[in-house]
Amino acid sequence: MHSTQTRLRHGALTACAAALVLLAAGCSKASAEAQAGDCRDDGHWSGREQAAWLRTAVAFRGTADGAGPSYEDASVVVRAQPKGDVRVLCQPLRVRVEFWTLSARATGTETGTVTSSVMRYELSADGSRTRIVEFPRDLPAGQDGICTRVLVAAYAGAPLSDRELPWTTRDLAIAEDVDVRFGTDRVGAHRLLPPQDPTACTTHRPTADPSPTRSTIWDIYHP
Repeated sequence: MHSTQTRLRHGALTACAAALVLLAAGCSKASAEAQAGDCRDDGHWSGREQAAWLRTAVAFRGTADGAGPSYEDASVVVRAQPKGDVRVLCQPLRVRVEFWTLSARATGTETGTVTSSVMRYELSADGSRTRIVEFPRDLPAGQDGICTRVLVAAYAGAPLSDRELPWTTRDLAIAEDVDVRFGTDRVGAHRLLPPQDPTACTTHRPTADPSPTRSTIWDIYHP
């Protein structure tokens, strides 16, 4: 009799424990679904998926021509999501907006491109509000007959490594956005700006070495 009662008690406790496990699992699943319903679950996004989100959010303003000596009206805009899945991201992305100068340089009979990072901004973006990054006020221009152009890009994650840096697949003087390549798929958007001095940027090989250009990187965090 005592043995039978013990077995019944043990069975009841086992059934209760199993019910609690199922209840906890159900609550956990419900909680996850509720969270995903309120925000967009990006916790496991790859670099390519982050770049795809940025591609729909980033816009460039005031970069149609290079007439202005300092791009005073130019900016990079990370917009609140205007279409598609407009939910904010559950985990904000660490977004970097970086500016480079690309300078054509003759070395003997070869013409190469020197890439120098000018400035890098860091900001947090989740699609809940619009963020604006203004262009540096003193971007270098072409000198001594050398073609110098400015490239700006927005990407998520850590700063680009040496193997991820941009390059052009065409002559720098005539290259366009589609001619810029990066060694990574996490760049969401980029813009190669027209030369500020078209007479210094021709399809011919440069006739002199470029003047030293600034390559200091400034990290500025925008919360």
